[in-house]
Amino acid sequence: MTTTTAGPITFAKEAINWSIFLSVLLIVAGLLAIAVPPAAGIAVTILVGWLLVFGGGAHLAFGWHTRTAGGFLWELFLAALYIAAGGYLLFHVRAGLASLTLALAIYLFVKGILEFALAFVLRLLPGSGWLVFDGILTLILAVLIWRSWPSSTEWVIGTLVGVSMLFSGVTRLALSFAARRLVAKAA
Repeated sequence: MTTTTAGPITFAKEAINWSIFLSVLLIVAGLLAIAVPPAAGIAVTILVGWLLVFGGGAHLAFGWHTRTAGGFLWELFLAALYIAAGGYLLFHVRAGLASLTLALAIYLFVKGILEFALAFVLRLLPGSGWLVFDGILTLILAVLIWRSWPSSTEWVIGTLVGVSMLFSGVTRLALSFAARRLVAKAA
């Protein structure tokens, strides 16, 4: 093996090992979120709260730097809205979690309806039935969350984030092992 190919292969092996490590961390974090969904839901609410506050700061900074071009009042209004919403989530975490859960149910309901509309538009294409299937599952999930709200607040966000993290970790792990096999063949 020449030195020109040893560098990229060594780098790829190190990157794959890090990817495997991060995959395992995602799987563990996902399992923990599923096991303790209220804690995961609170963590997500706090994260969203801080993201909104930082987004408000970004709108404020943008408005200040472009104040001569117009739109400063609009940016100021958006900044105040972002900061107020983020502050509310940070200072009223449980109520914020309930709000996020209700917003998720509304989002899923609208998404389900849009999946049906898209399936109708694409009805002549092969595989468009999967859009109907996705729409049905999404609507069922939305109705389940909405009908059990606010008691669903304790488990919905944390469980869904946990499932997402778990599947992301498993997918990344599978891809990492596939990449490891390719690098081993190349070496």
